[in-house]
Amino acid sequence: MEEWDDDLKHRYPTPESASEHVFRDYAAEVRPSVKEFYRLNHVNQTHAFATAKRAEYGGLNHAVMGVWEAMEYLNELVDDSDPDTDATQIEHLLQTSEAMRADGRPRWMILAGAMHDLGKILCLWGEPQWAVVGDTYPLGCAFSDTIVFSEYFADNPDAQDPVMGTTYGIYEPGCGFDNVTLSWGHDEYIYRVVKDYLPLEAQYMLRYHSFYPWHREGAYDHLASDHDREMLQWVLAFNQYDLYTKTDHRPDPAELRPYYEDLIAEFFPPTIRW
Repeated sequence: MEEWDDDLKHRYPTPESASEHVFRDYAAEVRPSVKEFYRLNHVNQTHAFATAKRAEYGGLNHAVMGVWEAMEYLNELVDDSDPDTDATQIEHLLQTSEAMRADGRPRWMILAGAMHDLGKILCLWGEPQWAVVGDTYPLGCAFSDTIVFSEYFADNPDAQDPVMGTTYGIYEPGCGFDNVTLSWGHDEYIYRVVKDYLPLEAQYMLRYHSFYPWHREGAYDHLASDHDREMLQWVLAFNQYDLYTKTDHRPDPAELRPYYEDLIAEFFPPTIRW
C-alpha cells in the first residue's frame, strides 16, 4: 500500500467513518428537479427506447479522446438525479477513487472509481438527463416497487403490455443480466467503452453500480445468473465508495492529475473511442 498523509481517510471516509450521514434519502423532501427527473425517466424508459439507444451508441463512434480529457469534459454537467451532493462531476469521481486509493484497493479498481460516471457525457451530446443518469432497472418485464419513485411507472407504456408487464416478461428464469435490457444510461454506456480494457470485476462495477433495485433491495434476483451473484460482491465493494465519499472535501484535480494520468496509461492507450 502506498504512503499517505495522516488525514487522508478523514478527507475521503469509507462507510465506517461516514456512518452518521444518510445518502439516497428520497423519502425526505428532495429538490423538485429530482422528482421531475424520475417522472420523465420512468415514463419514457421503454424496452424499445433502450434497444434503440444501445444500437445508436454501441458502435462507439461519437468521439475519440483520452480518459482524463473525458473527465474534464464531463465537468460541465450538473446531475439532476442526485439528492446528495453539490460537488462537481470530476470532484465526485476523484472523491470516489481517492477513497479507494487510501484503502489500498487494486489499481484497476481505483481507475474504475475515477471513471464510473464518465458515461454521463451522453448528456453533453444532447441526450436528456432522464436517458442518462439515475438508477437503472430491467426493461421488458414488470417494474419492481423497490425502484425509487416507482409510482411514476403507471404511465410507462410497457407496464400495460401483456407480456412485459409480467414478472419474467420476455426473459427466462436465471438468464443472467448480460441478457437483460436495462434502462439506458451512463452505466451501460461506460461499460461498452471500457470492456476491452478493464478486468471483468471492474466491468461489473461500472455496468451495475446504479442497479440499486438488485444490489440494494434484492429485486430481480429471479433473472440473475449464478455468475451475477458471484460478481455481486464487487459491485457492493464499489458502491460503498460511490455513496460514502460524498463529503465536503474538494479534491484538487490539478494536484492529482499526474497520478491519474500514469494510472490511465497502465490500462488505456492515449485515446479511445466513445
